[in-house]
Amino acid sequence: MTTQPRPEYPRPQFVREAWVNLNGPWTYTFDFGKSGKQNGFAESEGFQGEILVPFCPESLLSGVNHKDFIEMLWYHRELTIPAAWAGRRILLHFGAVDYESEVFIDGKSVGRHWGGTASFSYDITRYVQAGATHNLVVYVRDDVRSGQQPGGKQCPDFRSRGCHYTRTTGIWQTVWMEAVAEYGLRDVQITPDVDGARFIVAPRFYALKAGLRFRATLKVNDVVISQAESVAANGISVILPVAAPKLWSPASPFLYDLVFEVLDGGTVVDTVTSYAGLRKVRIEGNRVFLNNEPIYLRLVLDQGFYPDGIWTAPNDEALKRDIELSLAAGFNGARLHQKVFEERFHYWADKLGYLTWGESSSWGMDVKDVVSARNFLAEWREIVVRDRNHPSIITWTPFNETRDVGDTRQHYRLHSDAAQLTRDLDATRPVNDASGYVHVDTDLWTVHNYQQDPALLRKELTPLPEHGPFRNFPDREAPYAGQPYLVDEYGGIKWIPSAERVYAENSWGYGDAPQTLEEFYTRLEGLTDVILGFDHIVGYCYTQLTDVEQEQNGIYNYDRTEKFDMARIQRIFSKTKA
Repeated sequence: MTTQPRPEYPRPQFVREAWVNLNGPWTYTFDFGKSGKQNGFAESEGFQGEILVPFCPESLLSGVNHKDFIEMLWYHRELTIPAAWAGRRILLHFGAVDYESEVFIDGKSVGRHWGGTASFSYDITRYVQAGATHNLVVYVRDDVRSGQQPGGKQCPDFRSRGCHYTRTTGIWQTVWMEAVAEYGLRDVQITPDVDGARFIVAPRFYALKAGLRFRATLKVNDVVISQAESVAANGISVILPVAAPKLWSPASPFLYDLVFEVLDGGTVVDTVTSYAGLRKVRIEGNRVFLNNEPIYLRLVLDQGFYPDGIWTAPNDEALKRDIELSLAAGFNGARLHQKVFEERFHYWADKLGYLTWGESSSWGMDVKDVVSARNFLAEWREIVVRDRNHPSIITWTPFNETRDVGDTRQHYRLHSDAAQLTRDLDATRPVNDASGYVHVDTDLWTVHNYQQDPALLRKELTPLPEHGPFRNFPDREAPYAGQPYLVDEYGGIKWIPSAERVYAENSWGYGDAPQTLEEFYTRLEGLTDVILGFDHIVGYCYTQLTDVEQEQNGIYNYDRTEKFDMARIQRIFSKTKA
């Protein structure tokens, strides 16, 4: 019997007891002829192939290991509804399915979703019966070469090359279902108020009626700190004051426990457990402040790829381990790059005091295409709403390295819309509209510079009286207006520790690789010291945490083994600004 993969609860900040993990063996079939619907695949009772969900068919862990393009794909499994769930609302959840999907139960369409990295769910109550078994079919369409969907670092060519890697198609995060009361809690937005020493909790419900009430309880070690109750109403907040508040920070990632309850006539009909960190991020002048203290960001680029699971970590421990490896290397956080990380990663970042920048998988989309823009904005909204309660996320980055590519108007409009949408959904964090370039409307000014010579890097980053600080595309972007300035990609130094470690014939890194290990250390420290030496720079992001396939410029090997003397690496990246 196969041990169930990824058995842990997938949503640690919104936990209910009544749930069923649907990971494990499913059946599947490719649909290269794109004729599955006409051939009745939606009514299937099982396909010929077997795949291990939640791993994508391109991965080794899936048992499929198909590396070529998959534009259409179908999944099937039996879905048994616990008899104890009778009379309750039954929700079917998908952590992520890349890219477009449609879900069928016994041949009936339950709903469709667009967006390869956002979580989504369906109320399937009317399609199922408690105690019965049904046929669950998932249809997937994924055209990473279309230019109309975000794909991140998924390679648009058959073979991985440069900084594009193996693709991810279909289900790649946990599939699960849960039972919820008819008037259950849909979600909450938790806003920490450091200066007011309180949490502000705004709930939303699946349904409302007269007499319904909402109660929120704040705890530490199971001791009640504060409690608030009000009439249940969508978006109407309750306030939880915090006496003798303990702030969340990298040095002390303190988390408060939360319990949310829905009461109907005094009876608790829904209970959700959660947690929150009391912390504040703000911009003042050209500095970033955490809890009203300036902070220097020593970030690393983390792309979240795994040799055996591609976009999916093989287990929960691997998510935690990546953070521990980064901290051990001297970083205080990460720029999560061209991938939306699963909620379990953010949970561990919250627990371990690890600062992160949340980013989309924007590469692959044509920024001048209107359909592409619509697809992006819809998915980005879901991403921000899902993850905005995590204290470890301190910045939103909708795009990476975008340019106007022939249509300045559409480029400007999309970036402006994304920045404003982000602020409307979450006013508590700064927005980095486009990492590196081209900036349109941004709270942070970020640049990318892969100069490998420390002396030349110093020259390039030295502000000039007539031009100001270095900018990647000064002729195409908005004027620099004094925002906090960060070099959020640099380094990328290629190093392969031995001939046995060469991943591919086209393995590469930025610039010419050092000839000796000592030359590597000297270059790395020199580049980092240059950045630390400038007063106008308030942080950096080194490329990158691990090798990813042929891009062999990580601090660690792709399999997370050490490449370097980690004590020496830690001394370099733990340096603080003089």
